[in-house]
Amino acid sequence: MRGKLISILFLLIFTGMEGQQDLPKREMRGVWIATVVNIDFPPKDLQRSKDQKRRWTDMLDSLEDMGLNALFVQVRPVSDAFYPSKLEPWSAYLTGTQGKAPRPYYDPLEFMLEEAHKRGFEFHAWLNPYRATFGRKLDLVADSHPLKQHPEWFVRYGTRYYYNPAFPEVRAHINEVIRDLVSRYDIDGIHFDDYFYPYKIQGEVFPDSTEYARFGQGFANIDDWRRNNVDLLIESLHGTIRSIDPAVKFGVSPFGVWRNIALDPQKGSNTRAGQTTYDDLYADVLKWMEEGWIDYLVPQIYWHIGFDLADFQILSEWWNENSLGTNVFIGHGAYRIGNHSAPEWNDPSEMPRQIRLNRSLKFLYGSVFFSARSLFSNPLGFSDSLSLDLYRYPALLPEYTQLDVPKPQKVIIRKIKNRKDGIQIKWKEEGAAKGYYYTIYRFEAEENINFDHPSHIARITPYRMKKLKIMDYPPKTNKKYKYVIRAVNEKHQEGVPSEPITVFYEE
Repeated sequence: MRGKLISILFLLIFTGMEGQQDLPKREMRGVWIATVVNIDFPPKDLQRSKDQKRRWTDMLDSLEDMGLNALFVQVRPVSDAFYPSKLEPWSAYLTGTQGKAPRPYYDPLEFMLEEAHKRGFEFHAWLNPYRATFGRKLDLVADSHPLKQHPEWFVRYGTRYYYNPAFPEVRAHINEVIRDLVSRYDIDGIHFDDYFYPYKIQGEVFPDSTEYARFGQGFANIDDWRRNNVDLLIESLHGTIRSIDPAVKFGVSPFGVWRNIALDPQKGSNTRAGQTTYDDLYADVLKWMEEGWIDYLVPQIYWHIGFDLADFQILSEWWNENSLGTNVFIGHGAYRIGNHSAPEWNDPSEMPRQIRLNRSLKFLYGSVFFSARSLFSNPLGFSDSLSLDLYRYPALLPEYTQLDVPKPQKVIIRKIKNRKDGIQIKWKEEGAAKGYYYTIYRFEAEENINFDHPSHIARITPYRMKKLKIMDYPPKTNKKYKYVIRAVNEKHQEGVPSEPITVFYEE
């Protein structure tokens, strides 16, 4: 109890009293759930299926209590899978041995998706496109792994093996992996992290000179050729995803610095990062946004406000100015809160300040935190500040205007019943199509209907509801309230509101 009181005290003193400001009705409130080396899920000692299921649901309950609304779940950490696949083996981070299926058997991705959608979380399947191993020991790699099946596709760099982005066969294989995922699972997005060509190792050259000589005609230098290799992958994946399900988003989370100003005085950020997305990882994310190949971007700005080499504020403002019509969310280094030598990370106000800075910038639409494990420990009371202040009202996710998804239809409230344990509402749409989920608004009887402020959202329902009903619990009794329902589609566009229905709550 004393720890909780201290957390609330920090909240009131240091977070600037968010209650004095308007909270956004739409905002990305996401979290990365890393599976590589069992960072977040599942713990290494939990290899029984029932224990993994229990841990997953407990995690989601905690994240729901914090007010989060989106999960970025690593389902393919090293070209292995958290789902049954004919293309790649079961992940060692799931069962302890690569290629070994869960026992008793279950489909972890199917289970994770179902539990996420029950709680209204958007679910993005996070894949690392090129990383094939986390070490060099080939005896730990399953015989069914592509590295064993097609060793000619791979190179060793440092202590790890990577797909060689130069080969058309590699692009074809990754497209098949994505095609399989989007075809078989009800995922909301495909998500790539910052690892394209690997981060450079001092004194070691990425071994692709032979492929450059073979494929690099027409390019002025090897850097432009490498960027083109990644461009070809991103463009082809965009087409693959759209051809299967136009409602599935495709997003990338690059390293937070695109280019330093020293190398690009016109477009670079005022930073001095040791490596950059464009020059070292060969990921031209601005081109991808300009071409419309990705639907969202989550630059990883894991530094504090005022950091001399890469200032969080400078970079947030830079990405805001260079969003190019793409939904941009900021990736935050939650793992650094209370766990870093820089004094700024021991200040409880640092991360709330970052979130508020995002909200002040017109073309930034929310936050994604790395990673889930960091939030569960409630560092410096930050998780309390989310649930009690920053995320105290529900939020719809930002709309993806570029997706070709039918507009939601008008909702008709069929029945609203006053019960002892709350109000039961049943509804339907005017046409045959059903909403992906529904926003239920509640207003006092004499209050003007205003959909702009999240304080009026009584509930955002689970995804793909099978029974169109909800139990709502009013804040006060002996009062009349109006209810309005709007259907929401996969691009998070709201439909025409229902006619308001008034209910009297008795003591």
